[in-house]
Amino acid sequence: MRSPRWKGRTGGSAAPNSRWRKWAVGVTVALLMPLGITIAGSGATASAAFDPAAFDFWVDSGMGPIKTRVLRAADGNTNRVVYALDGMRAREDLNGWEIETNIAEMLASQNINVVMPVGGQSSWYADWNAPSEFFGVPAGSGSSSGSGAMNVLSGGPGKSYRYQWETFLTDNLRWALRDRLGFNPNRNGVFGLSTGGSAALTLAAYHPDQFSFAGSFSGYLNNSAPGMREAIRTGMIDAGGYNVDSMAPPWGPQWLRMDPFVFAPRLIGNGTRLWIAAGSGRPGVTDAPSFNTLTGMGLESLALVNTRAFQVRMASLGASNVVYSFPAFGIHAWNNWQDEVYRMTSDLSANIG
Repeated sequence: MRSPRWKGRTGGSAAPNSRWRKWAVGVTVALLMPLGITIAGSGATASAAFDPAAFDFWVDSGMGPIKTRVLRAADGNTNRVVYALDGMRAREDLNGWEIETNIAEMLASQNINVVMPVGGQSSWYADWNAPSEFFGVPAGSGSSSGSGAMNVLSGGPGKSYRYQWETFLTDNLRWALRDRLGFNPNRNGVFGLSTGGSAALTLAAYHPDQFSFAGSFSGYLNNSAPGMREAIRTGMIDAGGYNVDSMAPPWGPQWLRMDPFVFAPRLIGNGTRLWIAAGSGRPGVTDAPSFNTLTGMGLESLALVNTRAFQVRMASLGASNVVYSFPAFGIHAWNNWQDEVYRMTSDLSANIG
């Protein structure tokens, strides 16, 4: 088991070093950057990790065979299950939670089975309208090297085929876990970071028998707010060269179906237990001055605005099924998200299985 690299590193109540005062203007600058940099980022640069206790679980789907990493509960139960969703820059080898954190080991030690889907860059874990393409030019017509805009015409996941991630998670994977591992297909938990947080709420809203608990960390929960679609468009181009219009046509039912602000009444009606979190955007004592930190400050500030709007929306509907967590320090980075899982775990444990 890897050491808990980030546990307890939220910065606590300690005031940030005075060096951050000169970054105050930088937060505003970050928010005004092209959001291809700021909306899709995931904080610090990832360095691959691998948990030998977890195992690969392959399941066929409309997208072809999809890998999921599974870590069994320490006590061997098959009743308590949680899905951990990645962010916009999800990779094809491992889920970011395994790459960057120790939460799978921690949750397994709390007798929760952990399911970590692998892949789905820029997918929002949604069923797309069509394979991603630009100007009617099919995938594979451009270079596959580089990143972001360099990849808009390249092939790859979600370009050579239509993303069908919601169907995969709620149908193909759900029943394969039951039939092959004996996992309970009902009253599972799901949580995610950034776009994965938005997706976790979407899955819970439309599949309440499967998900009794949903957590969003630094999620974009007001996607139909002015400017958000174009921000998302730019972000998806930067995160692998994907076209938001292939995911969902602008302002139609499919797009609105993905907006937590819009479907909030469903979450209340379902009685889904929710854990909604966003940091302040202020760096903690472990966040060294860097471009990544500045970007993470802007990202988290935007996520906080979205999350606060969702909080107001839920309050206006009389919601009583939500726990909110707004730590005084925290940028858009894995240390922040891992710490949030630690805070959430007892509530998750009490509301699944």
